[in-house]
Amino acid sequence: MMRGMVGERSEEGFAALTLEAGARGGLEAVFVPEAGMICCSLRHRGEELLGQRGGLRAYVERYSTMGIPFLHPWANRLSAERFEVAGREVDLTLPGLPLKRDGNGLPIHGLLAGAAGWRVERQVELDGGGALAASFDFGAHPHLLDAFPFPHRVEIEATLVEGSLEIATSVTATAEVAVPISFGFHPYLQLPGVPRADWILGAPVRERLVLDDRGLPTGERESIAIEPGPLGGRTYDDAFLAPSPGTAFSLSAPDRRLELRMDSGYPFTQIFAPADNDVVAIEPMTAPTNALVAAGPEPAFVPPGETFGAAFSIQVFEG
Repeated sequence: MMRGMVGERSEEGFAALTLEAGARGGLEAVFVPEAGMICCSLRHRGEELLGQRGGLRAYVERYSTMGIPFLHPWANRLSAERFEVAGREVDLTLPGLPLKRDGNGLPIHGLLAGAAGWRVERQVELDGGGALAASFDFGAHPHLLDAFPFPHRVEIEATLVEGSLEIATSVTATAEVAVPISFGFHPYLQLPGVPRADWILGAPVRERLVLDDRGLPTGERESIAIEPGPLGGRTYDDAFLAPSPGTAFSLSAPDRRLELRMDSGYPFTQIFAPADNDVVAIEPMTAPTNALVAAGPEPAFVPPGETFGAAFSIQVFEG
């Protein structure tokens, strides 16, 4: 098997780490630890498979998402900015927080967008690819801990082998308090050189979470089927129960097929396909939108000293 490659380079002035798999023109992934450990690029045969939107610097400076951003300690939006979780107050009104708000003024996508402070743990070559890992000690950042008072450590490990990128995430509770789990990722997928209307979307979901006009779950659910077919003019910003682990979502065109699998730890998903941007986001989520506030059976909690893990993968196929 061909040896993979790992390397370093600059992306918009930020230090980036690269993983490369396969022969010339194969698959390359680029991560930026000093910008929230974002995967800012995934290239196949030299063509970009991730929506760049406003770019990496806009992500760091304005929290405008792109690539594959990590959304933590919650994914998507919350209905309140001050609330209790397991008897502890979360306060997102504190000054100086790296907080983005949606069009309705709701807090969205967590507190680590573009965050510095990630420590690179390892970057190694593998047969046919490479792997890298970085960690973030949330409890070592007082301004974050004041807002979200649950000390913990996050580690993200990315493995690129042949035509597959896997991103595994773990959260370890580092103090005598259980940590709520509500993180997710927002992979902006695209098929270069093919009109959006011709992209074939395969989404094997069977149950939708009904959302209100602010994009928050109402608590109701309904059966649904999305038949595979051209995206056409369809748009989505919808929440679903995820299919069983390992089931593939797909986005395909005549010369390339992308498959995204929620391999473990992601029982929910959101599909985002806006009219004004040629991307489809199939979002792995550990809990439904607003789970921290809604205080239902989700989110799960990691007991003190223990670790929660989740993983998803993206595979790229020719033709």
